Amino acid sequence: MNILGLDTAQPACSAALLMEGGALFARFEEMTKGHAEALAPMAGAVLEEAGIAPADLDLIAVTIGPGTFTGTRVALSFARGLGAALRLPVLGLTSLEVLAEPALAREGELIAASFDARRGEIYLQLFEPDLTPASAPALAKLEGLTLPGDLSARPLCLVGTGSALLAEALEDIHALRASGAPSLPQAAAAARLAKAHVARAGLPALGAPPEPLYLREADAKLPKAGGALR
Repeated sequence: MNILGLDTAQPACSAALLMEGGALFARFEEMTKGHAEALAPMAGAVLEEAGIAPADLDLIAVTIGPGTFTGTRVALSFARGLGAALRLPVLGLTSLEVLAEPALAREGELIAASFDARRGEIYLQLFEPDLTPASAPALAKLEGLTLPGDLSARPLCLVGTGSALLAEALEDIHALRASGAPSLPQAAAAARLAKAHVARAGLPALGAPPEPLYLREADAKLPKAGGALR
């Protein structure tokens, strides 16, 4: 199975191809803008390097957020369009589970995947060492932050751009350890997660593209009475 992974949800752009035999071809670049211009060439580059055509793909895996409003839509729109054109299934993954994938937690630890959401908040999701979600993705206020009772005594393995903020908020409550994994999600991790998903649950249905996951409303809004932005 050939899986194309895509991510633009955070300040980075990446594309990766995980092939049937396990070969991986990937491109990753940190950027705060220009995702829409960079993604298609990256996807084309990994396919060309692998020597396959888009028609040889079996599945597209894409992050659905949380992340920046515009960035999240770039990869998702590209994946949905490519999936429709090639009649391929598209699997949506949260950017937090993709972030958590390369973090190697020790026995008893929880992986705490987080992004700095500004305004004294973080995007946060907790995972067991085998990447089973221990909580839903959430927009959490740092002030007075606590974890649910059954998780409150667990040591945490931190990953993501929100790690320093999370450590400051929880250092008196939890044993904390930096994972050493990349602090931004990468398409290679999305492709690996998609492979595991297919092995466990099969391919997602055709014609059921994933929707974006927004945990915070966009800063720019239409007037309540309707009309165009000025």
